[in-house]
Amino acid sequence: MVYERDNIHRLTPYTPGEQPLVADVVKLNTNENPYPPPRAVLEAIHEVSADQLRRYPPPTAQQFRETAAKLHGLSPEQVIATNGGDELLRMAITVYCEPGGRGLGETYPTYSLYDVLAGIHGTTVSQVPLDEDWSVPEDFAAQLNDRGCRLALLVNPHAPSGRLEPLDKLERVARAFRGVLLIDEAYVDFAESDAIPLLDPARGLDNVLLLRTLSKGYSLAGLRFGYGLGHPRIIEALDKARDSYNTDVLSQAAAVAALRSRDEARESWKKVIAERTRLTAALAARGFTVAPSQSNFVLAAPPKGGLSAQALYRALHDRNIFVRYWDAPRIHDRLRITVGTPEQNDALLAAIADITSAARSA
Repeated sequence: MVYERDNIHRLTPYTPGEQPLVADVVKLNTNENPYPPPRAVLEAIHEVSADQLRRYPPPTAQQFRETAAKLHGLSPEQVIATNGGDELLRMAITVYCEPGGRGLGETYPTYSLYDVLAGIHGTTVSQVPLDEDWSVPEDFAAQLNDRGCRLALLVNPHAPSGRLEPLDKLERVARAFRGVLLIDEAYVDFAESDAIPLLDPARGLDNVLLLRTLSKGYSLAGLRFGYGLGHPRIIEALDKARDSYNTDVLSQAAAVAALRSRDEARESWKKVIAERTRLTAALAARGFTVAPSQSNFVLAAPPKGGLSAQALYRALHDRNIFVRYWDAPRIHDRLRITVGTPEQNDALLAAIADITSAARSA
């Protein structure tokens, strides 16, 4: 007997990157920051009292909202705290998309969780293929308007390519789109610029929502804390769909400490960016085609005539080096590789050299 709704019964769940159970691996498959979080984060967690744990946490994470607002030059009414960036995505789909309707618009390819969340909600997804250079087509908003979409999702820097769309392009999309534009800035800490200027009241935009997370730049993927930035009316609407006490007292304390330690966190971003440059050059020197990246990963196609991306993925996996591979259109011939520490990246490059040499000799 099947009891669940039909759309849930037919749903293919999200497939996360493999989480190995052993420590002796080079893990470059889930875009975690390879460096530890700011010291103040651990201190803040240790300082949480038993009495704080006994009680429910502040329901709206007000101290965090005030901290984030100050950091970004906004008001607390423009900030909402969420249980990871993924909860903000779920809330936005719930608030703006009609079940059974063409509610959600996105590019292809993009973050695969978007489609899963839309499937859970029962809303139809409209996809617009990216251009050959991974850029968003100029008629992206027009296509979504024609299909009646109420919410558009753009991950910027893009996943899985790492491309960063310029601010003027994002502004054109926002002005042309007749719904809410959610710009997923999960990787923005590793980029040259962000979309915060779109929230300036002087621009007159009331349909832009930015997603931020502490998982990447602040090395807190295990904490599950994210937040949204937008017009007060957008935040007010999202708050109606927020789970009660959606962020716990430990994560709130850690998140406040993380944002207040931005300068320390930024030092890890600089290291990742430097290694991204080195890794890109080293892969290119080995014949890989690497998309320009503004994120903490690179999308790389192995040299033509050699091992396929899938074969190289498997060979690396056999050596306990984990990268990401999808058997999907436009990316089946590429690997997404998280930028690791210099030692991790050296291990990856050495393994690629050994695997390639063995393949030539076979």
